[in-house]
Amino acid sequence: MNQNKLTLNLLIFLFQISSISLQALPGDSNQPIEIEADFAELDDEQGETIYVGNVIVIQGSLRMTGEKLRIILDDKKDIQRAIMTGQPATFKQRPKIDEKEVEGESKTIEYKASEEFLYLIDNAKVVQGKRLAEGHRINYDIKNKIITIRSARADIFQRDLIKKESSQRVKIIIPSEES
Repeated sequence: MNQNKLTLNLLIFLFQISSISLQALPGDSNQPIEIEADFAELDDEQGETIYVGNVIVIQGSLRMTGEKLRIILDDKKDIQRAIMTGQPATFKQRPKIDEKEVEGESKTIEYKASEEFLYLIDNAKVVQGKRLAEGHRINYDIKNKIITIRSARADIFQRDLIKKESSQRVKIIIPSEES
């Protein structure tokens, strides 16, 4: 495969991985949000809700699971921030009817609505069919459609503090056209 074709395939793959939250099934965002957990605490005064124990969130084709979900609301009672944690926290969503499901996991999945950012932190992985992106952290700028994948050693001044073997280096798999 020549360099230009490899670069094009990489860009197409990253765009497809990064469009997870923008291209859900038609009507997903209009569906009610269903949340199940072993325990829930709603603090209307603080605008915060915490769900603990086998948390399951379903909205249309989106399904998220984890051990704890914390939702912070703004003054208008819209979601400002949502943080799902687990071993791992997971999500699954079908972007379009004729496409394979996108599955992701990490120890923490965080969504910041006002900034339009989605973060998968610690053992982050996103898979769609045979395509894969993984690393210590995956940041997705929803508005600008920019995905950043990092190892645990990225942006650390003293990199020797984290061994290469345990740094969760960035890994991307781009299947061949024949796959």
